[in-house]
Amino acid sequence: MQTKFFMKGCDNKKMEEMIRLQGITKKYGNNLIIPKLDLTIYDGEFLTLLGPSGCGKTTLLRMIAGLDTPTTGKIYLDDEDVTNKPPYKRDVNMVFQHYALFPHMTVEENIKFGLMMKKVPAEEQKERVAQVLYLTQLEEFRNRRPQQMSGGQQQRVAIARALVNNPKVLLLDEPLGALDYQLRKNLQLELKNLQRGLGLTFIYVTHDQEEALTMSDRIVVMNKGVIEQDDDPDTIYHYPNTRFVAKFIGESNFFESDNETLVIRPEKLNLCPEYEDEAAEKTHPEPGYYGTVVDVVFYGTIDKVFIRLDNSNQTVVAYQYFDDVKRWSPDERVGIWWYAKDEVRVTR
Repeated sequence: MQTKFFMKGCDNKKMEEMIRLQGITKKYGNNLIIPKLDLTIYDGEFLTLLGPSGCGKTTLLRMIAGLDTPTTGKIYLDDEDVTNKPPYKRDVNMVFQHYALFPHMTVEENIKFGLMMKKVPAEEQKERVAQVLYLTQLEEFRNRRPQQMSGGQQQRVAIARALVNNPKVLLLDEPLGALDYQLRKNLQLELKNLQRGLGLTFIYVTHDQEEALTMSDRIVVMNKGVIEQDDDPDTIYHYPNTRFVAKFIGESNFFESDNETLVIRPEKLNLCPEYEDEAAEKTHPEPGYYGTVVDVVFYGTIDKVFIRLDNSNQTVVAYQYFDDVKRWSPDERVGIWWYAKDEVRVTR
């Protein structure tokens, strides 16, 4: 089946601005949810708004959708000022965590509903519904009702219903949050492949760091309405700008040094015996810290080794891989070292 209605041929195209948030703020009464914020999102980009509950990411998404209005500032969609336009006059569609499907309608009827409301010609309705059924792998379920389907299948219906309107931007508010772990993993891959194939702009909200790192072209980490860092996933993980980002994204160890904070990821933290053979050739830097192993926890592909530092209540963690020469056990004394290239200095 042809999918030309949706395919945009995004490969090697110049990144063009799709959404621009300019001087956006949001207050509820005297409560400032989002201080002044500027953000540009590009055509064909998978951008994730990532942060803890209450950080303002869903509020930002709702303002883009037109479900909320900024207190100050402007929202531009494809260079058009849509700040005060209602949702139905914006070329965007939103997918929620809870699917909000009509229980009395079949899959096909749910998908077609929006087109009927817009009075799209019947032949075009048929063609567009057929295309999204194909794209979302729902063709065999077209005559089922939501209660006859799994959570993952229902979420695909919700996505298909949004896509059938051929929006410029698809907004997704924690769409996989209600699914079990394995199903969520499968749908992450499906969603990313779908977005890449369509060349459509996706703005995705989640508090799941692994989900953001796996799916995104770009991640905007938010904290109390403020953008802490705006980068690609590799940079966000390996080179966090602030202590908040380093702590929120994955696991990190923090060492205070010369009035600054050093961040060392557990996979970069190395352990050696407290007392090494002085006659042996040194193959690593001198340990900067010493401590005692307090626990070793099995995590499937790795063990996590927890070490309490000497003269401190601080505990740090190192990953132990199963092909490591030395396997550590509780109560063993260890030296802790890392390579200078693996340390990151952060603010706050």
